[in-house]
Order: sequence, then structure tokens, then C-alpha cells
Amino acid sequence: MIRRAFWLAAGITIGVVAVRKVSQAKSNLGPEGLNRAVGQISDSISDFADALRSAMAEREGDLRAALGVEAPTTGAEAVVEAVPATRRARR
Repeated sequence: MIRRAFWLAAGITIGVVAVRKVSQAKSNLGPEGLNRAVGQISDSISDFADALRSAMAEREGDLRAALGVEAPTTGAEAVVEAVPATRRARR
């Protein structure tokens, strides 16, 4: 009798876990789950890009300080100064 009760409880537990997993999978595969996944991925990419930009700016500042080069001015002068002389001649 105890063995039957044990197997009955084990079967019910397995059934409940299976139903929960299936319902969770259905919600993840639906439109809301897809939107949530895409939103998380886009947030991750945005965070990575922001971290990369700040690290690049910091490293550029370090290199400019080490080489004694001043930061380019803002505006059109910066674009012209950033273009190599060979490309400026072709314009």
C-alpha cells in the first residue's frame, strides 16, 4: 500500500512539473515571449555598445596624453584634420 502511495505521489509530482514546463514553453514561444526576448537582446546590445564607446574614448584620451597630441576641435575642422592628406588632395 505504501509503495502505491509513493508511486502515486511521484506520478502526480512529475505531472505537475511537466504541465508547468509546457505552459512556460508556450508563453515563451508566443508573441509576448518573443517581444520580451528581442527587447532583452536589444538592451544587451545597447549596453555593450555604450560600454565599448566609453572604453574607446577613454583609451583614445590615454593615447593622446601619452603622445602629447591635442584632441581635435569640434566642427568641420575636426573632420578635415582627421582625413589623411592624400584624401584631402582628391577632394
